Amino acid sequence: MNPPPFAWDDWYAQVGGRSIRVEEVDEYLRKIYQDQYSRFHGEPATRTHAFASAEEASAHLKAQAVEFGADIVGICRIEPSDVYSGRFIRETHAIAVGQRMRWREFQVVPSRESAIECLRVYFTLGETVIRLASYIRSLGYACTIEHPIGDSDLLHIPIGLKAGFGELGRHGSIIHPKLGPLFRMGCVALSLDLAVDHPIDAGIAKFCDACRACRKYCPPGAIPDNRSPEAGKDHLGYDRYVVDTGRCFPYFAKYNYCSICLPVCVYNHKEWARDFEGFETKLFPTVLMPESPPPADLPDVERRHDYPRIKRE
Repeated sequence: MNPPPFAWDDWYAQVGGRSIRVEEVDEYLRKIYQDQYSRFHGEPATRTHAFASAEEASAHLKAQAVEFGADIVGICRIEPSDVYSGRFIRETHAIAVGQRMRWREFQVVPSRESAIECLRVYFTLGETVIRLASYIRSLGYACTIEHPIGDSDLLHIPIGLKAGFGELGRHGSIIHPKLGPLFRMGCVALSLDLAVDHPIDAGIAKFCDACRACRKYCPPGAIPDNRSPEAGKDHLGYDRYVVDTGRCFPYFAKYNYCSICLPVCVYNHKEWARDFEGFETKLFPTVLMPESPPPADLPDVERRHDYPRIKRE
């Protein structure tokens, strides 16, 4: 059974409400929910542009996505397992886009700077998917925006894996061969004959099996020691790693959206952990590990996805 959409309001209510107050974060959230959401929809042009082939269509739309701000782009078919429980998608394909987060903002985690950077990328990548959707409509094709902040019909992780963005890490995020785990993704869904990408095997899953950096640096102990066979297989046939959300979310909600597990990842000797705009940075962040709040779980099982209770008394 597919998981339900993440019930943000319910989870925050379970941990006593929203306690993080960062002015820049609040401003990005305002822009996303009040400005970007109002620009999600539009009518396609009456004349349809015909592509010579599926390959040409994919290459053209990928190039446009990069022009609109994407660092990585991939395409996959949408399957029923990619859709949240209770949601519906008519479109046949997804164009997945990803954008790198600035390494320099994760020099200390959790921190005000890392919280702002997460929301900055949600906003800027939101602009990318809105512009890409507008362009697709100008070619005469209807499409749907799946915003990177996560309030969507499609599950971003399966889409990203099928689109060739990388492999699923122990911490539950995709690790890209060049960007590492420090990126965010969104997508645009449409019905058009497109050449698709495929899952990659770059040895990342095997690396994660041997490395436990994210688990060691997870203050609430939410990241597992082992894979979960009961959670099913990923797109390469490996049992999935599943994070204990009941341990993770209270810490996430209290300490600047945490993000520790991303910058402490040491995949590929941290070749991805560089600042590309000339700022001086260190290779490993300063990790702040204040005491974790107690675990909290949603009482309504229909409102939460399945996850393990790691080392619960």
